[in-house]
Amino acid sequence: MQLIDGKLTSKEVRKEIAAEVEAIKAAGGKIPHLAAILVGHDGGSESYVSGKMKACEEVGFKSSLIRYDDDVTEEELLNKVKELNNDQDVDGFIVQLPLPKHIDEEKVNETIDPRKDVDGFHPVNVGRMTIGMPAFISATPQGIMELLKRYKIETSGKHVVVVGRSNIVGRPMSVLLSQKGNPGNATVTVAHSRTANLKELCLSADIIVAAIGSPGFVKGDMVKEGAVVIDVGTTRVPAMDTKSGWRLKGDVLFDEVAPKCSYITPVPGGVGPMTITSLIINTLKSAKKEIYS
Repeated sequence: MQLIDGKLTSKEVRKEIAAEVEAIKAAGGKIPHLAAILVGHDGGSESYVSGKMKACEEVGFKSSLIRYDDDVTEEELLNKVKELNNDQDVDGFIVQLPLPKHIDEEKVNETIDPRKDVDGFHPVNVGRMTIGMPAFISATPQGIMELLKRYKIETSGKHVVVVGRSNIVGRPMSVLLSQKGNPGNATVTVAHSRTANLKELCLSADIIVAAIGSPGFVKGDMVKEGAVVIDVGTTRVPAMDTKSGWRLKGDVLFDEVAPKCSYITPVPGGVGPMTITSLIINTLKSAKKEIYS
């Protein structure tokens, strides 16, 4: 069993990006600029956005953080999105989710200019990705693809079971792995909590992507010997023995599953670090006009 070290891979990718930014700077080019809008004071959102801002600093990007209280109106937030759409210095921006209930997340996502949608959530980018056109791909699936590529994990002809059907992870993951390319060319089954024969499906999988949002959902008796398991789960569970009072748990019961695997991602330190790094990759692509020329 080999651990897929997302933390180490993330560091390697960021070093490569930092070197590229240095070269851009030396040539007198424009430094990539990522902006983030944060509404409210949710602990998880605060951590994620802080990590994104630190990553920008690490690679030499310019970054901006725009904060609003929970009671910001939808109109005010949409006006800020439109302002960032038209800001020539901002290459890409994100609106950190979740948003307060009185704000329509779909409307916010659809208002973001697809050319600056480095989260890859806009329907235009989702559509382009689905038919194999250049697109900003949502950060977690792109991070997983990068891990599979760098660890030289064979996906061609393999049976992949994606457990979870969210628009952010499950659905794009199924599309990317079934497309022509490397990684890719896999036969993909999308399963979920209502799938009747889920255990049997998982036992037939060469690769399992667990993205259902339920801690310890995938157990040892659901995984065949030699399988590759990618754990996307990041649920905070109470933990009295930690300083924060919580710890992250994955969707995979690691101690049961890991001994059976050829490769497995840990939680934390697996997919998570690559998610933020993928956002940095997308921002660089936007600055270089690689997706929308």
